[in-house]
Amino acid sequence: MRKSVFYGTIAASALLAGAASAQSTLETVQSNGEIACGVSTGLAGFSAPDANGVWQGFDVAVCRAVAAAVLGDPMAVNFVSTTGQTRFSALASGEIDMLARNTTWTFSRDVDLNFTFAGVNYYDGQGFMVNRELGVSSAMELDGATVCIQTGTTTELNLADFFRVNGMSYEPVPIETNAEAQQQYLAGACDVYTTDASGLAATRASFPEPGNHAILPEIISKEPLGPAVRQGDDQWADIVRWTLNALIAAEELGVTSANIEELAAGTDNPEINRMLGSAGELGAMLGLENDWAVRAISAAGNYGEIFASTIGEQTPIGLARGLNAQWTQGGLLYAPPFR
Repeated sequence: MRKSVFYGTIAASALLAGAASAQSTLETVQSNGEIACGVSTGLAGFSAPDANGVWQGFDVAVCRAVAAAVLGDPMAVNFVSTTGQTRFSALASGEIDMLARNTTWTFSRDVDLNFTFAGVNYYDGQGFMVNRELGVSSAMELDGATVCIQTGTTTELNLADFFRVNGMSYEPVPIETNAEAQQQYLAGACDVYTTDASGLAATRASFPEPGNHAILPEIISKEPLGPAVRQGDDQWADIVRWTLNALIAAEELGVTSANIEELAAGTDNPEINRMLGSAGELGAMLGLENDWAVRAISAAGNYGEIFASTIGEQTPIGLARGLNAQWTQGGLLYAPPFR
């Protein structure tokens, strides 16, 4: 019941925010000269400030691509740290223009909270991490375990469902941020840390001795992660959606940060020409300049380049493409046609 009240409050604030605003989100962003983008409080590889205080990561790159498409400057982003509890109220109230914070697209978040998910930028699933000293090799051996779990996330319900279905019990240790989870887990306050498998890999990579910790093989849920915006502003939703699609399509079509300047002048491929603006007027349909996609892809490269540089196998996070490979390579990534 509490969750329904919580969701209802957010939905109501979203409607009030929309009613009170005379400007479209695009107009607000252009007037402010920056995009307010909600991110995590710090998750290595996905969204975290570097030693110079500059935000870096896989989700951060989506924000920067949108800023480049809309404002011509990938650095024109005000990153707003949000927790699992605060992210939705920040979006609903208008404090942020978009949310790019390893957030799962679900029925209730779409329908009840009145958010529009612009697509999926990472196909994930919930997993479990344990210290190898625990001697556990399967989630089916976790009966009676204490489990660190972030509040306000899909992982709470998934965890309860998994243990109930398998006739096991557990003791939850509620935490609010990934940093708190890491601290509690390493201090031995819980036997297990559960969250999206990508988040577990990112968290483990930051440990002093990552090899002492194992991510168990079971994946207990579907977690399609993606950027979200408020419902009621279709133009802004289209801008965020098609910016993400441009990053995905660019990889499939062989458009990279290294060759985009050359390809933007025109190619033998009509779809590349339409996407990059040398043919057609797709930019005008979004209310943007015709080179919007060139700007977006130039910010940090195509989807594959972003993945490889932030969370890929050659980074400390070490994630394989898996389901996040292009559809032509056995994955689920698939951008609709640019026509």
